[in-house]
Amino acid sequence: MLSLNYRTILSVAIPLMGSSFIQSIVLLTDSSFLSRYDTLAFDAAGNGGLVYITLFMTLVGLNEGSQILMARRIGEERESVLPRIFGSSIIINLFIAAVLFILSWLFIPDIISSNARNAELGELQVDYIQIRSYGLIPSTISLVILAYLTSTGRTFLILINSLVIASANIALDYSLIFGHFGLPEMGLEGAALASTLSDFAGLIFLLVAIAFNESARKHEILTNIKVKWSTIKKLVKLGSPIMLQGLTALLTWTIFFFWIEQMGVFELTVSQNIRSLYFLAFVPIWGLGSTAKTYVSQYMGKKDFDSVLKAMKRIQFLTIIFLFVIFHGALFYPEKLIALINPEEEFIKASAETLRFLFGSMMLYGFCSVYFYTISGSGNTRITFYIELIAVLTYLVCAYLFIKVFDWDIQSVWAVEYVYFGVIGILSIAYLKFFNWKKKQI
Repeated sequence: MLSLNYRTILSVAIPLMGSSFIQSIVLLTDSSFLSRYDTLAFDAAGNGGLVYITLFMTLVGLNEGSQILMARRIGEERESVLPRIFGSSIIINLFIAAVLFILSWLFIPDIISSNARNAELGELQVDYIQIRSYGLIPSTISLVILAYLTSTGRTFLILINSLVIASANIALDYSLIFGHFGLPEMGLEGAALASTLSDFAGLIFLLVAIAFNESARKHEILTNIKVKWSTIKKLVKLGSPIMLQGLTALLTWTIFFFWIEQMGVFELTVSQNIRSLYFLAFVPIWGLGSTAKTYVSQYMGKKDFDSVLKAMKRIQFLTIIFLFVIFHGALFYPEKLIALINPEEEFIKASAETLRFLFGSMMLYGFCSVYFYTISGSGNTRITFYIELIAVLTYLVCAYLFIKVFDWDIQSVWAVEYVYFGVIGILSIAYLKFFNWKKKQI
């Protein structure tokens, strides 16, 4: 069992935050390289990347279910079933990845082509997504390993894995986008290929690392892999709401960016600048959120609800502190941050004003997110999906009004983020206060 002291919480959360931070740096590097290569390629990678991440979140959601289930069994001292959960998760991932790959090649190109205002931009997005879709293959195994490591609180390997992926991605980005070190100049396609190859490098590292990890050998994660139909059904039941939740949220953001593209290239470029930096704010939110789910699930397995509430309060405090430390630049020097991503003078002022405006929305989400992740960690994943669904429907209605009806400027359009985070916070707090969430069995 994980201890409730701040040192132990941070020992779990900091590698996860470091992993998210490294991924954010990779995103910033991709954006920086592509903005200097070609503005259209930069915009296409932004929108195409959102489509890919939307597909990818389907896998992530189901593996968060694996993490919650593994952590619960650890709390119940039933660690012998971990190899069965591990093997069943891989089977589910393989099936879903095959479906997503087919969608990427047969259906998504037509959807993008019919909705893109700029035909060339639409074609570039399709090129990016189809190359990037090969990254789903290594993810089928990598995500299950990451779920196991997070559920056991052994997150240091996740940080090292992110360093491996980031190093490979930055080096390959520089080489394949611009054509250095004897490699061909591939531009946007080079960025997609670099990210995909980096995913394979990450998988190789994880397989080697887990083979020599003492905890994994004790649990026989690789040597005693089992698949059981009852476990598959339980994982699907637990993980599918999280999958739909992530899919719904990112699909909504993808629609939002397509609507912005229809406003004009200037508005899209400003928003892509914001998107590239926005993920910095999610570093502590995602890292500590994943930590919260592990703590909540383990202590609920032990039926120690006082410790669940104590963990919530401490994780919430840490989320606010780390969020301010990491994202304070959005409030105090947004121009410098934007210039790192896109040095074009015409975009800096509008992007910086929008980024400063959004600082408050992220602090709001930092405060509210712990309540949302507590519900998820308790196993009430259908409730988190319902909360997400209400939030995104509200988001879409407001975004449509702000863009299509009121014709607001780009900074005002981004006020929709306050609406989204506010709805999630209000509904999450209300559920924990008025409903019995402590008796969920998984």
